[in-house]
This record gives sequence, C-alpha cells and structure tokens, in this order.
Amino acid sequence: MTSRQFLHLVLLLVLSIIFNTSCINAKLHRDFYRNSCPNVESIVRSAVEEKYKQTIVTAAATLRLFFHDCFIQGCDASIILRSSGNNTAEKDHPDNISLAGDGFDTVIKAKAAVDNVPACKNKVSCADILAMAARDAVALAGGPKYAVELGRRDGRMSSQTSVPNNLPHSDFHLKKLLPMFASRGLSIRHLIALSGAHTLGFSHCNQFSSRIYNFNSKHKVDPTIDAAYAKNLQEMCPQNAPSRVVIPLDPDTPQVFDNTYYKNLQRGKGLFTSDQTLFTKGGSRRIVNIFASNKTAFERVFIAAMTKLGRFGVKTGDLGEIRKDCAVVN
Repeated sequence: MTSRQFLHLVLLLVLSIIFNTSCINAKLHRDFYRNSCPNVESIVRSAVEEKYKQTIVTAAATLRLFFHDCFIQGCDASIILRSSGNNTAEKDHPDNISLAGDGFDTVIKAKAAVDNVPACKNKVSCADILAMAARDAVALAGGPKYAVELGRRDGRMSSQTSVPNNLPHSDFHLKKLLPMFASRGLSIRHLIALSGAHTLGFSHCNQFSSRIYNFNSKHKVDPTIDAAYAKNLQEMCPQNAPSRVVIPLDPDTPQVFDNTYYKNLQRGKGLFTSDQTLFTKGGSRRIVNIFASNKTAFERVFIAAMTKLGRFGVKTGDLGEIRKDCAVVN
C-alpha cells in the first residue's frame, strides 16, 4: 500500500467515525422524552434519592454499573439482563460478579417509579434510566450536576462471552488502559477523569493483595505505594482475608465525590495498580496534578467523559427495544 493510499484510507475512516457519531448524536438529545414522559428526570431523581438514603453504597454501585454496561456492548442496559436457559448473561461473568446489587436495585426501582406514571409506562428505556441514575447518584454524593443525552434503546442480548477483554482490571497499567479507552473514543484525559469515580466505593482485598504481599521477586510490597498506607492495608486486609472484608477506594473521603482521589495518587495512596499507574508517567501525571489542584477542571472533564461514554455503542430506533422489565427482554 502506497503512502497516498494509506492516507486515503485513514481519511475514509475518520469521515466514517464523524458520520456515525453525528448520526448517533442526532438521535440522542436531552429532551428526548419531552412529549412522551416530560417529568422523567424528576421521577428518576426522586427514586435515586430514596435509594441513596437507604444505603451508602448506592452512588458507587450505580455509577460502576453504568461503566460496566457501556464498556461491554455499549450503553444498552444489557448488564441488567438475567441469565436464562442455556445462556449466561454478562452480569454473571466473573468480571461482573462483584457489581453491588444496590446498583441494579436503583435502576429497577427508578424504572418502577417511571412506569407507575400512566403517561410514561413502557416509554422510557432501562438504558436511559441507568444513565440518568448514574448522573443523579454522582450529584447526591457531592459531585457535579449535568444534563444527560437520552434516546437509547435497550439491547436484546446479553452473554458472558462478550465480557472478556472489554473491562479494565485493577492490575492494568496505563499501556493496557489507554487502547481500551481509545477504542471507545475516550482520550487519556477522559480515562483519568473517569478513574476519578474511584473517589467513591469499596474493594475486596483480592483486587490489590498482590501489591502488598507478593509484588515481585525484588519487592514484597509495590514500591509505588506509600509505606504507611501499605502497612495500614495489611492490617485491614490480612492474607487470605474473608470475602466480606472491604476497603474504601478513597481512604480519606470514600462517600464524597470530590478530587481527593487525585491527591491520594500524589501521595502513593492509589489502591489499585490501575489507579497508581496514572501517576507514573509524565503526561498522565500532569493531568492528575491538574485535577488534584482544581476540582472544577476535574468535574468539567468528567462530565465530558461521561457524555462521550454514554454515546458508545448505543442502540436507537429499531435496533433495540424499551423493556417492560429491565431484567428480561420483551
């Protein structure tokens, strides 16, 4: 292939991406339910608020559910579908087993609240409800408020075979994270902003135990971890700790959506390898430092990243459906 042919091919690919993105954006818009269910935003928000009052893990669980849904097959609520017959659904793949039930419950309760309004019954997709619920959960935890694009349809398929290689793992380094996010149209700034969601929630010990007990042949403990923090983690997570033991992802403000996550990375207090790796390279470290010193800058990029992720792989029109029950196809 000549250089001119290569450039021509690249141009065609770029034009194709622009065209496909513009088509998606034309179908997703903020007032999608203006006529069919004009109060949908307030209905969902009230349901999420009620759930948030009931359990402290609601915000983190709902936000993480949104991430896992969008990363696997696009934002189509396929993560909520139950396994049936001979088919094992996404949610039952080992990579998704740790998803907290409160995230699913948040969407199910919000869907019930929407459908309880006669004019809205069976008119709002579970995918859109999940997107709104994730946004509302962030705001309830002290994070930014922002508008959500709507108009997604729910997917009709969910299989565990679609999960492998489509979710970031806690032991990933930046070189593995970057192409995974890039394939979803997300830049390094988006990656680092979305990682900031780890300002909320908890982790089981097995997700990071190798960093504090048997890192490699030269170091028992990962040298990028602050020594005092590593000792504290060992006290909270003894070797072979029972599965019920959980550790906050953000040791300082685990229930507040803020920029403390980035300040923790500066101090070697990123719980996962996938967290601390963001501070190991010059380019990513610069972005971490900006977000650590400027909460507004972090929130601005986080909103942009959530909006862009929310467009990934969406199904609109006849490509999907509006499920009557979020856990079962119609």
